[in-house]
Amino acid sequence: MNQHDELHDRLVDSALCEVAGGHAPPDLSARILAAVDTPVTPREDTKMELPRRTRRVWIALAIAACLLIATGFLLPAIESARETVRKSAGQLISDHVNGPPKNFSNDSKSVDLTSASPQHKSQVTVESAPVPREIEDSLANQPVRDNQYHESMLQSAGKPMTDTLSTVPAAFPASASVSDSPGRGYGGEGGGQQAAAESRLKPLYSIQNSPGQQAGMEYGGDRYASAGKRVTSQPFFSTLDERNFDQIRVPTPFGAIPQQQRNAQGEGPGLPGDQYARIHENRFIEARGEQAVSTFSIDVDTASYANVRRFLESGQLPPPDSVRLEELINYFDYQYEAPAADSEMPFSTAMEVAGCPWEPKHRLVRIALQGRELDKSKRPVSNLVFLIDVSGSMNDSAKLPLVVEGMKQLVRELGENDRVAIVVYASSEGLVLPSTPGTEQSAILEALDRLQAGGSTAGGAGIQLAYQMAEDHFVTGGVNRVILCTDGDFNVGVTSTADLERMVEQKAKDTKVFLSVLGFGRGNLNDAMMETISNHGNGNYHYVDNLSEARKVLVEEMTGTLVTIAKDVKIQVEFNPSQVAGYRLLGYENRMLRTEDFNDDKKDAGEIGAGHRVTAIYEIVPAGEQVDLPPVDDLKYQQPASVKEPAADNKELLTLKLRFKPADGDTSTKVEFPLSDDGKTFSAATPDFKFATAVASFGMLLRDSEHKGNATFDAVLEIATEGASHDPHGYRAEFLELVRKAKSLGKE
Repeated sequence: MNQHDELHDRLVDSALCEVAGGHAPPDLSARILAAVDTPVTPREDTKMELPRRTRRVWIALAIAACLLIATGFLLPAIESARETVRKSAGQLISDHVNGPPKNFSNDSKSVDLTSASPQHKSQVTVESAPVPREIEDSLANQPVRDNQYHESMLQSAGKPMTDTLSTVPAAFPASASVSDSPGRGYGGEGGGQQAAAESRLKPLYSIQNSPGQQAGMEYGGDRYASAGKRVTSQPFFSTLDERNFDQIRVPTPFGAIPQQQRNAQGEGPGLPGDQYARIHENRFIEARGEQAVSTFSIDVDTASYANVRRFLESGQLPPPDSVRLEELINYFDYQYEAPAADSEMPFSTAMEVAGCPWEPKHRLVRIALQGRELDKSKRPVSNLVFLIDVSGSMNDSAKLPLVVEGMKQLVRELGENDRVAIVVYASSEGLVLPSTPGTEQSAILEALDRLQAGGSTAGGAGIQLAYQMAEDHFVTGGVNRVILCTDGDFNVGVTSTADLERMVEQKAKDTKVFLSVLGFGRGNLNDAMMETISNHGNGNYHYVDNLSEARKVLVEEMTGTLVTIAKDVKIQVEFNPSQVAGYRLLGYENRMLRTEDFNDDKKDAGEIGAGHRVTAIYEIVPAGEQVDLPPVDDLKYQQPASVKEPAADNKELLTLKLRFKPADGDTSTKVEFPLSDDGKTFSAATPDFKFATAVASFGMLLRDSEHKGNATFDAVLEIATEGASHDPHGYRAEFLELVRKAKSLGKE
């Protein structure tokens, strides 16, 4: 090939490359003519050669034609593609506020998302490119709805993406969860791993659209990962905090949402919000006839307190329905006397009466149970199954990583006679580790380290497999327990709380395996479901918001969490109408039982673990005082049953009745204890009585209870300080700080 041909080909190729890239320099024609004027050696064969000036004109005309054709075809196509992606991005933003889009498919590269609001369309621009074929195959079974990439990737589709992204995007939704884990690239775990391996792309951001589903907006690039420091914000976007760039959770979706709305729905990246069972606060009841009897199941759960702490430490008041008074009160240690060593009772009982600080005319009665302590060295052999949620909704620093670290703490406390199996569930259930002796701690810890989040949540199937594993290795006379770690977001298979409740209740009866539930995370925490299934699974429910709480539940209170000393424990209080006009139980709203349930051994109730304490508080209206009750019409067809008045000389205030079964038994035992009121003032009450009363008052203030009387946060601080002298673990000092935080938020 001679120099003329080489020149011709080089010029045409150069021009076409610039046209294909969407750039045509204004001096292109001049550059071509100048290049053609460069002297060259004439070809030997000149028979078909056109005159030089004529040839120059033809070259210029050809290039101009190419430019016109390319401009006519490419520019409309590019603009159309950009508009489609703008609509998609706008809809992604709208989905976080109004719910998931209507038209999504797992394998689509484009979607019909034309309903995005004009505001979102005008404020957000995100460019898209097709998913590379090699990545597409790896995502076939991933819960990815749509994948979008930065504009510069359009120009390098199918090429290594090492340096394709050189600038930080202008903004991204504040609901994004941030991680540099290679398992989250391209919106899915497998795809991210393959992308990281094949293209060295370092995935950074993922936007959760709904529980277990990735909305699929991913940004990345090695240059961005090393140089990117901050993402600027638009009105409904938030600026990233540089202090923890590897793992950042921005709690509020799209900026300023009113405090009341955030509290009602919970917080989290595009998620539907925390779910709590409605609490209908106990009212005052007149102590006459059958109404003079109050019956309820005991509760040793502590989840509500840790959850309330999480809200207050983040600068928010908790939703009222998240505040369960009994769980706040029972979170703390109290100096109750343990049962005698030779006692047949697995727990001791104590009662105290004193004045009521928020209503001077009323009295308070505290009922306390103290379970028998058990030395860790004498703990029965344990057959444990860790049932761990590894679905996409657990992909958060406060969820699966905290689960893993918490369970590691428990594993290190196990002995040679203990066994552990690990079952996980996401889109389907699976056995990660068969039942393994506690001496093989390295194998158990390695199995925990391998866990990664991704997929939807088939919780019901996981529960079935976990119980099967526990039953297969059942230890007669030992501890047989499933420990469920989840945010409660079950969305595949058995998902309704009622169905899960029935399933767990039947498993508890058939297998004699107990259930502990540990809740994690925020934004889609299904508190209502987890509390319900723990109640019906002969277990307990705790919320873990940090490693300190994990240690408290799984190490410091290990024997109480694992070893049950009494089950189906019921409390029944009969009030003396000659001393009591009315009464109200503080808390335990979802633990109330019918009077006839007390003697029914088929009726399920709560469990007490080794060393557990149970505290219940009644507010009493003394005889002669007015009970605040709405009027009731007289009966038309019958007269009220006559009420036998108690003897006037009977000074007993009430009689406490208890029923319980041994941990491995089915027949209950009943005990009774009378109580009289000696007129003690509140100032003369014991420190534990004062502190428990302060916690109850604090809960009523957070709930804005109609029965809070003249309680204030200042009064709570004063009372709690008097009762905070015994504080070996610092929990009471922490409580005082939470009261101050709540006061600063201005609700009283």
